Amino acid sequence: MSQTMAKDGGLVSLLDRTALREPLERVVITTVVCKWCGWDQFEVVGDECFCEGCCLPVGMADGDVYTGGSAWELAPSASPLPWPREAFRESADPACPAGHDVFQVAVAFALAVDGRVRRLSVGLRCPVDGALCLHLDNVHVVSSRT
Repeated sequence: MSQTMAKDGGLVSLLDRTALREPLERVVITTVVCKWCGWDQFEVVGDECFCEGCCLPVGMADGDVYTGGSAWELAPSASPLPWPREAFRESADPACPAGHDVFQVAVAFALAVDGRVRRLSVGLRCPVDGALCLHLDNVHVVSSRT
């Protein structure tokens, strides 16, 4: 087992297996650490992760989590976001099968040739029991209108 896989509990490996890339795109995968307080555990509510240490959002929904690109919004879709209902409770806010609701987070960005983020995948890992979940699965993003 690699040092990275041991440290992230399999999050990077999960995203590496599931993140899609189109021809000429590349995928960047990274674990998430709060840029304000350095904490690595987050409460996930809807489309955003809030740092357990300082309660600030990490910027998943608006593009602030990826410093190499421009701001984005999750693309509107006729279908609901792909919540993993078979493993997690039915509500829109995930919890591990044991009921814990704080996670370590990793993200995968599918980048176009010009460096803009095209798709976003988010993996969650329960730090208590190690349960893994794909929270967002290759969700399209669009440039923010701000």
